Amino acid sequence: MNRTMKLSVTLTLAVLALTILTLNLQAAKALPAAPVNINTATVDELTALPNVGPKTAEAIVAYRAEHGPFAKPEDLMGVKGIGEKTFEKMKPYVTTGSQPANAAN
Repeated sequence: MNRTMKLSVTLTLAVLALTILTLNLQAAKALPAAPVNINTATVDELTALPNVGPKTAEAIVAYRAEHGPFAKPEDLMGVKGIGEKTFEKMKPYVTTGSQPANAAN
């Protein structure tokens, strides 16, 4: 292998390593310390949820604007892009801010 080819292979491997590192850092976002109220959260606040990026967060806000407040966390599965598997990952970190039924009396 000549010197130019070795340099090319070395640079390619370095770029690949940096790409993998960047993807891993992006995937390892911090989870919310407190439940996120899906009825009042902004797009930025919603992106703290597992498996929720800006596009899904915008879809949640749009769904909420069109259909009104979420009655229960499971209603998130009505948002395009949120299926059962995604919801199960999000579930521990979301709330609707609803009071228990007997607390309203």
